[in-house]
Amino acid sequence: MGEKKEPLLFRFADAVTNILETPVVWFRETIVEPNRKVYPWYHQVYRRVPTIDECYTDDFVCQYEANVQYQKDRMVDSEIVAILRNRYEDCLLFNQEDGEKLCAGVREAVEQATADWCAKHSDLGPLPDVKEAFMKQKHRMVWERRHGPVGSGMKQKAEF
Repeated sequence: MGEKKEPLLFRFADAVTNILETPVVWFRETIVEPNRKVYPWYHQVYRRVPTIDECYTDDFVCQYEANVQYQKDRMVDSEIVAILRNRYEDCLLFNQEDGEKLCAGVREAVEQATADWCAKHSDLGPLPDVKEAFMKQKHRMVWERRHGPVGSGMKQKAEF
């Protein structure tokens, strides 16, 4: 017995589909997809401006851009801490009986993010500046070089 042939109507529908679909698929695969900007994030990532330590002392535009970038970074860090704190509170409300045990990972993340925020942004006053934050970082690095990590106590002087 021979092969079963498709009805003429199905062959005609396949031909029309191929005629209409083939140019569209070709255009998408050869023109659209190679020229598409693919970002692994949900928003476009812009180039960061130079930091304050990369600016010359007489380049006020660079210093202004660094200050604006610092303000944005501070706002993002503050929002991260707020979001983590809200997640922890929601976790405690959802798990009322075993909340402390089940939400321990979120609590550690909140504490770490808060400690990082405080190390970078606290004690700078109500209107922090990028120069103040940079000096705070420099002073902390000098302290750690001389006395060990902050909070670990002062290291003993070595005897020669």
